[in-house]
Amino acid sequence: MAIRLIVKEPDEVLHKTAKAVTKITPNVQKLLDDMADTMYDAEGVGLAAPQVGILKRLIVVDADEEHGLIKMINPEIIKSEGEQFGPEGCLSIPGINGDVRRAETVTVHGLDRDGNEITITGSGLLARAFQHEIDHLNGVLFTDVAEKVYEINAERSQTGE
Repeated sequence: MAIRLIVKEPDEVLHKTAKAVTKITPNVQKLLDDMADTMYDAEGVGLAAPQVGILKRLIVVDADEEHGLIKMINPEIIKSEGEQFGPEGCLSIPGINGDVRRAETVTVHGLDRDGNEITITGSGLLARAFQHEIDHLNGVLFTDVAEKVYEINAERSQTGE
């Protein structure tokens, strides 16, 4: 497993639509593992393949204790309910946050790293992370959908405040 370079805005790969994964190979599985390592190294809660420069529909998310690390191939939101509004940041856009309106609860369907169908329902931060990462697969950044975008104080962002 390896730490990959996180692509930063304004790299054009972040604005393109990722392609579906049609065959799960050892390279796809290694990429998912590397993405998880990269996400943890950067202290994020989610990462999409375009953020490491690869236009494939792959995400990793670790946003709640109940589900832990989720590695998903070809994720698709099949149901959404409610509404939440709050700040988001992105590993590809350091130093910037934005206030984004998202569904409170989403159900996401896709494949696990072995090709088995999985469906996960999450609320709060997990739902936000799913929506944020799936947006990346469609070339959409949180800054594209934020109602307000603002710089964050570097000192505050390091302490998690």
